[in-house]
Amino acid sequence: MPQMSPIMWFSLFIMFSIVMIMFNQMNFFCYKPKTITNNKEMKTKSNKLMWKW
Repeated sequence: MPQMSPIMWFSLFIMFSIVMIMFNQMNFFCYKPKTITNNKEMKTKSNKLMWKW
């Protein structure tokens, strides 16, 4: 089996790095967090914080 030259190893590394970065970016930007649309839930959460100064 012939050996790979250093430039081929480097190009392989670059290719896998680009694929990994693109895959991570796609996963990051495709994630859509759930938004709270109910105002009552927001009010109850804010009322629980009673600061005693």
